[in-house]
Amino acid sequence: MVNPLWVPDRQQLIWIDCSPQVGQEMKNVHPFLVLSPNEFNHKTSLVLGLPMTTAAYNQDNPFAVEVGSVVKQGITKASYVLCHQPKSFDWRQRKASPYEGRQVSDEVFKQVLKQLNQIIQL
Repeated sequence: MVNPLWVPDRQQLIWIDCSPQVGQEMKNVHPFLVLSPNEFNHKTSLVLGLPMTTAAYNQDNPFAVEVGSVVKQGITKASYVLCHQPKSFDWRQRKASPYEGRQVSDEVFKQVLKQLNQIIQL
């Protein structure tokens, strides 16, 4: 059970249900890298971030950043943040939960932000 006082925070990995989806958007429950700060997430019930996947075809995706590996069904797979799919979700309504307290390193987070900035050019 998730601590009722828990609020997602920047750089944290969370689980969130991306459904319903349309077209090429991700669906179902996926890890999600939080971009927005705790205070924003708490006040708005929204979280801004990027979905993650272990789909192997992302190895050649110029908009995906490899952030480590996970073991799925006994197989070690690379894990990717999809910088080309920024999302905003109501994390409370979608019953988000922490991904075992994990977060990306400062170095990886900077790499993700750099890749995202190439797309949105802030």
